[in-house]
Amino acid sequence: MFIKVLNKLEEGVISLLLIFATLLVFADVIARFLFNTGWLWSQELTLHLSAYFVLFGASYGVKKGSHIGVDAAVKLLPDPVHRVVAAIAVLASLGYCAIFLTGAFAYLRVVWITGITLEDIPIPQWLAHSILPLGLGLLVIRLTLMLWSVIRGKSFGFTFADEAKESMHLAVEQEDKKAAGQ
Repeated sequence: MFIKVLNKLEEGVISLLLIFATLLVFADVIARFLFNTGWLWSQELTLHLSAYFVLFGASYGVKKGSHIGVDAAVKLLPDPVHRVVAAIAVLASLGYCAIFLTGAFAYLRVVWITGITLEDIPIPQWLAHSILPLGLGLLVIRLTLMLWSVIRGKSFGFTFADEAKESMHLAVEQEDKKAAGQ
């Protein structure tokens, strides 16, 4: 149940962020070039929306297997060794998240104590940058689920986007179209 809610929440937030950022940039460009005006705060908001999009997207990318990775050598390993290497990779990723989370909380604490606001938007910087622990927390959840799946033998760890395979598929499609057209 929790995972289904998390999946829907991630997808919904990512969609809304993408739509809102696109509309904001479009409206600002129209205002600037057609009406010779614009909003000072739009660039800063777009930058923060992009950061939110990236940090939500990192977790979503782990779930969907859309990250790019180098796994040619790992795929050659026998299954038990492959799983051990996958578990080590996930643990290393969790370690990285722990280091990053520690730094994020230290940063947010300092920004909160100093009371700094964003440059163009009257929002406390700690609030605007709170996506750091939130996005990393989502990533920790996804990585922990992956580790559990590897331990139970239901997964080989990270699944990556196979761009070479996709490119070959596109090349074959193009050849088939050329052959059909002749």
